[in-house]
Amino acid sequence: MLEAAFLTSAIVAFLCVCGLPLGALVVLPEGQQRSGSIGGTVWSHNRSGVYIRNRSIPVNPNTDRQSAVRNAVRAISIAWETILTQVQRDAWDVYAANVTWQNRLGQSINLTGLNHFIRCNTPRVMNAIARVDAAPVIFDLAAADTELTASAEELTQLITVNGDLLHPWIGEANAWYFISMGIPQNASRRYFGGPWRQLAAIPGAGPPPFPALLATAFPFAEGNRIWVRSRVARGDGRLSEFAQVNFLADPGAPVA
Repeated sequence: MLEAAFLTSAIVAFLCVCGLPLGALVVLPEGQQRSGSIGGTVWSHNRSGVYIRNRSIPVNPNTDRQSAVRNAVRAISIAWETILTQVQRDAWDVYAANVTWQNRLGQSINLTGLNHFIRCNTPRVMNAIARVDAAPVIFDLAAADTELTASAEELTQLITVNGDLLHPWIGEANAWYFISMGIPQNASRRYFGGPWRQLAAIPGAGPPPFPALLATAFPFAEGNRIWVRSRVARGDGRLSEFAQVNFLADPGAPVA
């Protein structure tokens, strides 16, 4: 029973780390919104409304990146059980009880302390950054970088990222700024859900981070639509939600 509950918490945190909506089925009275799956039936919704479809089992390619995320989640989960003290675990539970999270139906819910511990530490562990074992004592998520902008140049295959130079993560010890990009799409594409690849992990205690000129993770051409997103990790462990932008790639200046 405990192992099952522990695994469920790890899965929920994994979805939060990846920026995916929580998939728990919410059963409501007839006529109200619901989401999730039972047996072979899936309830979901988009901007046109609610719909029902047959459930399909996705192919699991088991890529190196997927394995890296799973290994990070596993290592952090083990640390929760074997390294953290009960006092530290209780502190994460207090943090979780005070911080709300929005699920895929737009409802405000509370994750568990373990969920937040995994969520906040997975980007750090995947970048060989030390875990934050002490729970935050400021009861909110880190603020996302709402001034995120980006551009891409076909000639150099570089992504230029700019952000808020007054954001409090800048200059803060043990704070980080994680940047990733999505696989390029046609210009007409307006929605993107992945896959993503990390471009950089920028420390807060360093030189001014912007503009950041980053080598692309995917080859692209002029006119491709590219998504870039960022996440702020504060020094006390709090992790923001994603800030995200999309744009069309430029050709770049010709060589003289």
